[in-house]
Amino acid sequence: MKIQQMSDAELAGQPAAYWTGIAYEALIAYTRAQQVAKGYTQPQFWLLRNLSENDISPDGQGMTVPELREAMASYIRPEDDLAAEAEPLLERGWLTRDAEDWLWLTKEGEQARVDLARNAPAIRAALHEGIDDADYVTTMKVLQRMIHNAGGPVA
Repeated sequence: MKIQQMSDAELAGQPAAYWTGIAYEALIAYTRAQQVAKGYTQPQFWLLRNLSENDISPDGQGMTVPELREAMASYIRPEDDLAAEAEPLLERGWLTRDAEDWLWLTKEGEQARVDLARNAPAIRAALHEGIDDADYVTTMKVLQRMIHNAGGPVA
C-alpha cells in the first residue's frame, strides 16, 4: 500500500477525528486478523485476561458474562458477543462455568493466556514498522493533549 503524501500545510488542516477513526478501525482489523490466524479472537483473549489474577483481574475470581461485559466496557466492540466467545474457551477447557453461571479461568486457560500473549510483540512490531519510538511518543502526547482539550479522559 502506498502512503498518500500531503504537505505539512495540508496535514495541519486535516480533521484529527476522521484520521483517528480510520486508524482505530485499521489497527483493530489488523490485530484481530492476526489473532484469528493464530486460532483465537481478541474477545477470547480479553476473557482470559479479565479472569486471570496474573493479568487484569484483581482477585482471580469468576465473573458472569454481564460482569465481564461491564469490565470491558471501554474497549469491547458492539459486535462482540462474550457469551458466544466464551463457548470455544469452555470447550477447550480454558474456562469453566459454575452453577451460578460464573466463568472461571482454569490452569490450562492461564497457560493459554500466557502463550497467546506471546503473539502481541510481533503484532506491535508490524504495526510500528517504519515508526521510531520518538515519533510514536510524540503522537501519543499529541493525542492525549487533544483528548484533554476536548474534555475527555486522559490516563
